[in-house]
Amino acid sequence: MQSISANILDTLIVAKDQLGEEAKGYLSAFVQSQMLEDQSFMNKNGESDLYYTSFGWMISMVLGIHLDHDKMNEYLAGRNEDELDLIHYAAYKRCRLIHSLRKNGRVLTWLNSLGKQSVKALEEFKHVPHEDARTPYTQFIWLSLLEDTGNKLADKTKTEACLERYRHKDGGYMNVEGGSTATTNATTAALSVLGQLNGTSQDDAIRFLKSMQEATGGFKAVPSSPVPDLLSTATALFALKCYEEKPKYEALEFIEAHWSQSGGFVATLLDHKSDVEYCFYGLLAIGSALSKN
Repeated sequence: MQSISANILDTLIVAKDQLGEEAKGYLSAFVQSQMLEDQSFMNKNGESDLYYTSFGWMISMVLGIHLDHDKMNEYLAGRNEDELDLIHYAAYKRCRLIHSLRKNGRVLTWLNSLGKQSVKALEEFKHVPHEDARTPYTQFIWLSLLEDTGNKLADKTKTEACLERYRHKDGGYMNVEGGSTATTNATTAALSVLGQLNGTSQDDAIRFLKSMQEATGGFKAVPSSPVPDLLSTATALFALKCYEEKPKYEALEFIEAHWSQSGGFVATLLDHKSDVEYCFYGLLAIGSALSKN
């Protein structure tokens, strides 16, 4: 079975292959505008950020944007792994992987060229999402990290049992135990993890996820959200693709509406500023919507 990251990479490539040269140039120009001299990428505040760099490097690999390998290595060498929270540690390891793949010219092998790497234990991190190591989103980040470093989950049964504690009665999942409503983020994270562990049907969660889509094609983050957003749409479409399920409505027009004049993608139609993270979600959404189930 493919890793989550390899599946994401394939989906981004599907999106890239469907873009015309003008559209690719438009997007590439924006992505390059977000790159700093040290080859890292800026966050919403214009500051170098390891998390955003992991998105920027993956998109650059897909779009064929040049990155200086020596500067990439210098940037990573300046990060202190021991000080990173789980999110940034996973981003660091993914950046190390991308750097190696780019340097060795093996963009399509993802992990085949790398051996197993040692990683910190989950309980060693001072901070994890929601400060809870058991939530669907934390487990998604943790499993992705393990896969990216050639490791395996120690106890699948325990992970499945943990996730069950975050299932809402409507079939979706929450990132807060005992919360009042399921969310798209938690549900897509849980589906991604469960799909990697056992690949079995998750009908209730799929039904909940489909119920979060509006007729415009976009997915809401929570049932009470006033508008759908691109992140929720991208992750929901990707999860449905992985389960070979089709959304209720076509989503391409919704996605294209979030491609701004700057060349990047925006979170919602109420936003005006783009960043490299949402360029990633825009491509992921396009690739997921176009992938044949």
